[in-house]
Amino acid sequence: MSDLAILSGGGALPVMLSQAEPDAVRVVFEGVSHAMPEPVQLHSIAKMGGIWQALKDAGVTRVVFAGGLGRPALNPADMDAGMMSIAPRLMAAMQQGDDALLRLIVAVFEEQGFEVVGAHEVLPQICVPEGLFAGPEPDAALLKDAKKAQDILVALSPLDVGQGAVVAAGLCLGIETLQGSDALLRFVAETPPHLRRGKGVFVKMPKADQDLRMDMPAIGPDTVHSAAKAGLAGLVLAAHKVLMIDREATRQALEDSGLFLVGQVV
Repeated sequence: MSDLAILSGGGALPVMLSQAEPDAVRVVFEGVSHAMPEPVQLHSIAKMGGIWQALKDAGVTRVVFAGGLGRPALNPADMDAGMMSIAPRLMAAMQQGDDALLRLIVAVFEEQGFEVVGAHEVLPQICVPEGLFAGPEPDAALLKDAKKAQDILVALSPLDVGQGAVVAAGLCLGIETLQGSDALLRFVAETPPHLRRGKGVFVKMPKADQDLRMDMPAIGPDTVHSAAKAGLAGLVLAAHKVLMIDREATRQALEDSGLFLVGQVV
């Protein structure tokens, strides 16, 4: 058995990690949909002390979080002693942005003696590479739009708002918020034509000082399809700091749609 545990939420990423690390301990949570293959350990998020002890009993020293969990509703009556010990800090963090909550999760696992590693450390090849990945080379105007979107995200970074923005012909058509990239791209798709002067670019990058072990931005073929429906020309992503879920399906989606994808070091 590996010293690594995969703490799984929904989506394809946990499955990809389990394929890369077949001996890892697989942890799933009550009430959270997942696609993890058996064998798995099923735990309640409210019983954090039990999770820590089970991991230690299995010889786990490293943990990786992958997939969406959302913000669970916690009932104090269901909490074990371990969760009760961190509940005041947890409740305070939940009143802040995602960054504060994720940093707390890292901190409490580290306090228990676990090393928290990122999915990109387990699977480095799933990160967006630098340079043109697929599609036509973007022209100077599109790269200028991408730079403005990056500037917007840098300016908003201290407010912990989101990781994506769309700019077309110098105009900001949308900013990612708690609802995520798909919601942003649907919003852009609904923008009346008279408010648009060009196709535009979707930019995704981490916030400043974001802990990439817990919350690295991610895209996949669905993101490409949504960007195409929004009438965009392409995507500019932070190279080595954005996960690409299902690389070949993403490449095929780009080829089918005619969109470009560029990784830039930011």
